[in-house]
Amino acid sequence: MQLTNRTDSYVAFKVKTTNPKKYCVRPNTGVVLPHSTCDVIVTMQAQKESPEDMQCRDKFLLQTAVVSPGTTTKDITPEMFNRESGNLVEESKLRVVYVPPPRPPSPVREGSEEGSSPRASVSDNGTINQTSEHKTFSRAYVEPKENTTEVKALVSKLTEEKNSVIQQNNKLQQELEILRRGSSRNRGGIPFLYVIIVGLVGMLLGYLLKKT
Repeated sequence: MQLTNRTDSYVAFKVKTTNPKKYCVRPNTGVVLPHSTCDVIVTMQAQKESPEDMQCRDKFLLQTAVVSPGTTTKDITPEMFNRESGNLVEESKLRVVYVPPPRPPSPVREGSEEGSSPRASVSDNGTINQTSEHKTFSRAYVEPKENTTEVKALVSKLTEEKNSVIQQNNKLQQELEILRRGSSRNRGGIPFLYVIIVGLVGMLLGYLLKKT
């Protein structure tokens, strides 16, 4: 934390904590000159296990008192922060709040169709240069998300066309069967134009099935 003295006086400070064995405060006492700042570093010692429910009851107390000009850190005494002695003392209480660690990055798909990851090369000056495979992978990974709606619409349209062709093909096959029966009675053949139409419908159906 940073202490800022916006006054024209010398201000002495002292930092206390409810759990001194758990935290290291440097410096825990000092003097802030007029219109200057002082940085205080608070370090928590390594813990063997995480606290339950990420709750902490530890607190810090920051005491400040106006002192005479020219006072140094060596001149600070506990009596300076005693209000009963008539000193101008201010106190600020700070609670400790645990912050959970950042979430790990989301998994990334592999870079190529064979399953190999994107490669990188190292230049002469030691910097890492990503290959064009990585750039291609990035575009291929993003574009499907952007075109998902268009792809679904195209698939739906092709599916409808395929179903329509299947229905027409079934209908033509039924009519063809009726003509076959009639031709057997009349000893006649199937009209050539009708055979061509049935063939074209079959080709169109095969094309749509491959495309979907």
